Amino acid sequence: MARHILVVEDEKKLNKLVSDYLIQEGYKVTSVYNGKGARHVLDNQPINLILLDWMLPDESGLDICRDVRSQSGVPIIMLTAKCDEFDKVMGLEMGADDYMTKPFSFRELAARIKVVLRRYGNLIVDDELIKHGGLAVDLNKHSVMVDGRQVKLTPTEFKLLAHLVQKPGRVYSRLQLLETVGEAYEGYERSLDTHMSNLRKKIEKNPNKPGYIITVYGIGYKMGENISEDTKS
Repeated sequence: MARHILVVEDEKKLNKLVSDYLIQEGYKVTSVYNGKGARHVLDNQPINLILLDWMLPDESGLDICRDVRSQSGVPIIMLTAKCDEFDKVMGLEMGADDYMTKPFSFRELAARIKVVLRRYGNLIVDDELIKHGGLAVDLNKHSVMVDGRQVKLTPTEFKLLAHLVQKPGRVYSRLQLLETVGEAYEGYERSLDTHMSNLRKKIEKNPNKPGYIITVYGIGYKMGENISEDTKS
């Protein structure tokens, strides 16, 4: 099935050129020209990657990037005429996966899209159902299956797992994860480690050698990217 790319670009000529090129590359493309259109598509269609212009007529692309990232792990590549390092860092800190400065080569854009999508090669998103290795996380029903086996999680454990599984390989700090579950205040870092330990016991084949919930020492945690047969329960 063709990957579905959302192109959000207010320059109509550039929007059409990019969209036509990506269609030739084998992608399914939906194109919009403003933030309102982007939000409507994201609310109603499953998207595999977003090409997002920074400066839109009705709102900043950064605001959309931030809002999307707070709810979803869909990859985002920012498109902008801004070339300062500060702007690039700001976009990445808001959750963008990559950054293209205008004018850009369509071949380079296509190559970057392939690289970003490759990071999510094990991730299958079908509306609200996310599959990764032996994990199946239903965001709508708040249910989790591991290798076909139903697993009962606490609400906090589910929030943490759902957050991590939407973006395999991305490292989240302890503070970011605590904010996700509404426990971001002093004294709760140990509580987070306890939640993660319990989560591993429920979903990992060997909690002492986890494949899903990976500790990044000194920073926080991430979802493992390459899930082997040995990792599966």
